[in-house]
This record gives sequence, structure tokens and C-alpha cells, in this order.
Amino acid sequence: MKDSHGDRLRVRWHCFPLEQVNHVNGPEWKLWEQPDDFRSRGLWALRAGEAAKLQGELPFERFHMALLRARHEQRRDIADRAVLAEVARETGLDVDRFQRDLVDRGLLARIGEDYTRGVQEHGIWGTPTLVFNGQQAVYLKMRPAPPAEEAVKLFEELFDLIGGRPYLFEVKRPRQP
Repeated sequence: MKDSHGDRLRVRWHCFPLEQVNHVNGPEWKLWEQPDDFRSRGLWALRAGEAAKLQGELPFERFHMALLRARHEQRRDIADRAVLAEVARETGLDVDRFQRDLVDRGLLARIGEDYTRGVQEHGIWGTPTLVFNGQQAVYLKMRPAPPAEEAVKLFEELFDLIGGRPYLFEVKRPRQP
């Protein structure tokens, strides 16, 4: 999308841990308050994204896209800190700084703030959720990903449909019996 739309498209990525949505530990339990040895499927990856952001927007974008590919295409274990460091190295991050920042528990507050803002301001309950112009939110589920030659057109049509029509509440395709 960035290649097609350039500076007209501003993407701000926020953390939204699905483990928080799906937990069964009561309303006071917060994923981002758990100790570092807590076994989590995604918390270290979210921390890694926040650590990558500290190195700038472009390094973060490279890291983030590579991390998504590592998880969804290469099926690598992004809960493994060694894998996260490998992705950081592959994308040109300062790995020593990345690893120092990764263990900074201050990053956890950012994750909690993103989650809370997403729920309170936009009613987010799942990922990926896109928020157009800071107002219209839409949860998007696609499988498989669209062919590359259709991706830009699909995004533009989705933006027109959701971003321009606040009265449109839900579109859902039923499963075939």
C-alpha cells in the first residue's frame, strides 16, 4: 500500500494482545503485568515491535513486516527471543540496542495503553482491526491473502466502503454448510 499511495497513506501500528481478550483469569488480570517468565504466545513479539519502534519508523516497518512473514509464512516461533533477535538482525536493526530495549519492562506499559485505548475508543475485540481516519473501525479476516495484483484495489474498496459510510455496521459472509 505504501508503494502505491506514498505519503497519503499513514499507518500507525498499535499493540492488541489477543491473549488479553481471550484470558480466563478475571477482569483484573493484565497480560502486560505478568513476569518476564510468563509463558505467552505473543507478548515477546509485541515487546519486540515496541523495541524496534525505538529505532525509528522505517526500521520498525521493515522489522514488523518481516516479523509477520516469519510468523504467518515461515511458521517461525515469534515467542522465542532468539527468533526475534534473528529477525532484528535480518532487517538491519542495531541488534545490541534491540536486545537491551526488548527486556525493558517500560515497553509493557505501551502495550497496555494501546490495548486499553483500542477497547475503550474503538470497541476493538480482535485483530486485525483497521481504523480509518481515526474513526471508522473494521475487523478484517481474509484467508488466503489476496493476490498481490488485487491488494491495492481491495484496500481502496474497503476504505471507500467502511471509511466513507459510517452507517454501515457489519458485513459478514456466512460459511457454506
